[in-house]
Order: sequence, then C-alpha cells, then structure tokens
Amino acid sequence: MEIDRFIEDCVEANRSDNPQGAVLEVLARAMSHPADLVTALGNPTEAGITLLYRSKSLTILNAAWTPQMNLMPHNHLMWANIGIYTGREDNILWHHSNDRIEAFDAKALFAGDVTALPADVIHSVTNPLPRFTGGIHIYGGDFFETTRSQWDPETLKREPSDGASIKQLFERENDRFHARVSP
Repeated sequence: MEIDRFIEDCVEANRSDNPQGAVLEVLARAMSHPADLVTALGNPTEAGITLLYRSKSLTILNAAWTPQMNLMPHNHLMWANIGIYTGREDNILWHHSNDRIEAFDAKALFAGDVTALPADVIHSVTNPLPRFTGGIHIYGGDFFETTRSQWDPETLKREPSDGASIKQLFERENDRFHARVSP
C-alpha cells in the first residue's frame, strides 16, 4: 500500500461529479486489504488524529482510538467516508428531535469495512474492543477550518467543537489508557 498513491487517487476522485461516492470507491479498494494499511501506517499505539492530506475541499486523517474510547455525539457539516483497517468502530447515528438529539441507527465497522456519512449526520463513536482501533477518515472539506458542534454525553446539550477540544479529548484518553496499563 502506497499512502501517497492512495492520497493522489482520493484527490483525483474528489474532482468527480459525485465526489463522496468516488472517494468512497478509492477507500473501499484500500480497505479490501486492511493488513496492507497496518503495514503502511503501523498498528495504533495511542489515540490521535494524524493528518495525511488537507485542502479546502478534502481532508484525509488516520484516526486511532484507545481501547474502549468513546467520542461524544458530534457533527462534521461535510460528508465523511470512514474505513477501518484494524479493530472496530461503533457509530451511533443521531438526529434532531425537538430541542435535543435522539439516536436512530447504529453501524458497527470492522477491519475492511467502509461507510459513507452525509453532511448533516450527527454521530458518536466507540471502540468497544480491549485493543486499539485505526481507521482512515476522509472529509469533503477542510475539517480543521469548519466550526462544528458536539453534544454533551450526559445531557445531550449542544456545545461548540473545535480542534483544541478534540485534541484535549484524545490526550485525556491517552492518559486514561496509560493509567490503566501502568503498574
């Protein structure tokens, strides 16, 4: 698996008449051999988001979740394609109902699986496994320049989300993981 070639293929696919569908096809081809992605990217050893590509119309991230990590409901305000190359990612899909959000669907993604999320989706993410999960997350825009929302996991009240708050979440998860495995 050549990561640079994968990125080039995603950028080219993003220029099509159906960018999300075309990029999803590129991602699905890559995920058909998840072990090759593990070889190219390595097995995740801590939670984090590694930037692989960024432009105004496309962001490609390598995302890693600690064992049993949970990410509160959040939106992207752009389409997203997700492919898992190791572990498992459970997604709960939410929609607005009156003054709060309600869960309406769920998707479990295993190594080799891909899914497409529409621009208006709200989802939460869980790694239910006792080991790390790694995936490629591709967004139809500049993920880092878009003001998004997240919902408090206890109250489901909407609050702002930005790169700093997400970075803090990943740092807390890494601290939690290291505290559990340290003597």
